Amino acid sequence: MHVEQQLADIQEVVADILTMAKAKGADSAEASISKVQGIAVATRLKEVETVEFTNDGGLGISVYVEGCKGSASTADLSKQALALTVEKAIQIARYTGEDPCAGLAEKELMVQDSMDLELYHPVDLDTDAGLKLALEAETAALDSDPRINNSDGASYNANIGMKVYGNSHGINVGYPSSRYSLSCVMIAGDGDDMQRDYAYTVSREADKLQSAKEVGQQAAQNTLNRLGARKVQTCNVPVIIDKELAPSFIGHFVSAISGGSLYRKSSFLLDSKGQQVFPEWFEIQERPHIKRALASSFFDNEGVATHDMDIVTNGILNHYLFTSYSARKMGTKTNGHAGGIHNWLVKDTGHSQAQLLKDMGTGLLVTELMGQGVNIVTGDYSRGAAGYWVENGVIQYPVHELTIAGNLKDILRNIVAVGTDTELRGSIFTGSLLLESMAVAGE
Repeated sequence: MHVEQQLADIQEVVADILTMAKAKGADSAEASISKVQGIAVATRLKEVETVEFTNDGGLGISVYVEGCKGSASTADLSKQALALTVEKAIQIARYTGEDPCAGLAEKELMVQDSMDLELYHPVDLDTDAGLKLALEAETAALDSDPRINNSDGASYNANIGMKVYGNSHGINVGYPSSRYSLSCVMIAGDGDDMQRDYAYTVSREADKLQSAKEVGQQAAQNTLNRLGARKVQTCNVPVIIDKELAPSFIGHFVSAISGGSLYRKSSFLLDSKGQQVFPEWFEIQERPHIKRALASSFFDNEGVATHDMDIVTNGILNHYLFTSYSARKMGTKTNGHAGGIHNWLVKDTGHSQAQLLKDMGTGLLVTELMGQGVNIVTGDYSRGAAGYWVENGVIQYPVHELTIAGNLKDILRNIVAVGTDTELRGSIFTGSLLLESMAVAGE
């Protein structure tokens, strides 16, 4: 069946359930359907380990009755199942308390027009082709060096699907999308020393993935680089957060400026809008409509149109991130962030990673973070880390069993530079971050 027809059929189901909800007494309602077909295959030590085929789909509906909300979901899209799902949602609404902040997002904020962001690039879901890629990656890694003596496997995933959202403001929109990834995790041994690392590639387009051989060789090289890791003495030094970890680091800032944290008064950036939270040169732009990007969308999970926003300019926080509920709690309007952020571009300072190392002089390059020691309420940050010790701008040796600590409020204000080695495999596009100073706990 052609994708346009599939999309139209799903939109019809959404229209039907919204009509049922109105007929059964809902003042307003919203419904969404996601359907995904995919394969997940994995090899380990050049043997096939798993082959999975998925065909998942589900509908979720929320109804609002006199300010009370009820939600229900179903994987069965037959008329009978849909009618039962609506009844259950309305029953639940009758038992919940009235909440003046609940309800659909404002009608004038709804998305008006569809937009082709080129997110859909289907290929046949061929398990043999997927296994061939996983085997090729793992073989390239295992054959690269005798110290690569074990494997945690290689895996290939392919997913094609669609998402449709509609509500009783009269909108009913959707789009198809695709996503492909290949990863490889290797183990290296040298005497009693054993280390593990990985590499991966992800894209909307299967033919834009890095080659399997490159992924395998990169996984092997990353793992070998960690052999001979040492501990360091406890110290306070500059730290570079590697580009692969930098998006999760900026992710703590995302959590702190999200409406849910703010209305609960559980953020270290409460009352920081319009304030300097980064250095004066620092900028973050949100660009939801970048073609083929992994976090692009022309509407959010509430049907609100997404649009370009300059989140941080000259180090000043311009916007908090709201859903309709959190916005009402804060006495404002949503700005299209139900379901998360859409392509954040962190402006670099023109420094290559080699220049960042040189500017740092002596300090720590962090390539792995462990644990959950981040307190968004206070900004206190303390996580296990591993990486490389740097002296005079040159990597000396790998290090492990460290803890890095500081307070995010200070850390964000004192970012020294952002690298040009931009990480594009997610929703936050940023290079490595050079931080002025952190406490490093070692021996």
